[in-house]
Amino acid sequence: MPIFSTPDTAAISTFFAQTVVADLTKNAPQPTLSATLAATSTFTFTPTFTPTETLTPTATLTPTATLSATPTLTFTPLIPLISVSVPTNCRNGPGKVYDMVGALLVGEIAQVYGRDPTSNYWYIRNPDSGSEFCWVWGEYATLTGPILLLPVLTPPPTPTPTFTPLPTFTPTPFPAFKTEYAGLDTCNGSWWVEVTLKNKGTVPLKSVNISVNDKVTGIEVVNLADGFTNLDGCLSKTTKDTIGPGDTYLLSAPAFTYNPTGHELKLIITLCSDTGQKGTCATNKFEVVP
Repeated sequence: MPIFSTPDTAAISTFFAQTVVADLTKNAPQPTLSATLAATSTFTFTPTFTPTETLTPTATLTPTATLSATPTLTFTPLIPLISVSVPTNCRNGPGKVYDMVGALLVGEIAQVYGRDPTSNYWYIRNPDSGSEFCWVWGEYATLTGPILLLPVLTPPPTPTPTFTPLPTFTPTPFPAFKTEYAGLDTCNGSWWVEVTLKNKGTVPLKSVNISVNDKVTGIEVVNLADGFTNLDGCLSKTTKDTIGPGDTYLLSAPAFTYNPTGHELKLIITLCSDTGQKGTCATNKFEVVP
C-alpha cells in the first residue's frame, strides 16, 4: 500500500498569509496605511488509492490415497504331488513295453517318489490295487512341490517280449499249367495240333476242354473229355487219367478235316481238378501258325 503524509495546516496558513501581505504591500499607495489583515484558509486533502496488483486465487490440491493390491499367497506342498488332465496308464516301468498295473484318473492326486533319467515318467504310489508303486507318463501331468529334489531311479529291466508264432500258411490248392505248341499231326485225311502240357499247380488235373479256331476259314473244333489223349499219327493212341503236379503230357487237339497249314489258329485250353470240367480250373490261350 502507498504511504501518504498529512500536510501541516498551520504552516500552509502562515504561507498564504505572508503571500497576501506581500502582494498588498507591493500594490498599495505610498501613503502609510495602517491595516490589519487576517487571512484564514481551509485545506482539505482527500487521498486517492489506486490498486496496483490483482491477486488470482490458487487452487489447493488434495492428495488422493493409492490402493495397493493385496498379495495372493500360493500354497506350495511340502511333498511332490502329481495329477493328470487325461486318464493315464500306470505301468511297472517307464515305457509302453512294460505291463499296465493301474491308472491315474482325472481328479486323483498321487505322491511322487522319483523320476526316470529322462524326467518323462514319474514313480508314484499305485492309485489302484496291484503293485505298490508304478510309473506314470508325464505328458498330461501337472506336478507341484519340490520335484527337482526327486531322486533319479534306475528303470527295471525291459521285459522280454513273448512272440506268438504265426500260424503256418497252408496255400489253397490251385490248378496252373504251361502250354507249348508241339507241331501238326495227321492220319487218314485228318489234321490236329499237338500241345505239350506241364502241370505247374498244386492239384492234379483230371479233365479238359479244348477248342481250336481257324481264323482263316472260321471253322472251330472242340473237345471236352475226362482224362487226356495223345494220337501218334495212325500208329498209336495213349491216354492218361490224371496229370499230377509237375508232370508233362503231350495232348492231341480235336482234328480238322483239312490241312490247316499256314492258317492262324487260336487255341483255348481249360484244365480242371475234377472230372466233368468241375472243381478248380485254369485256362490258357495262345495262337499258332502251323
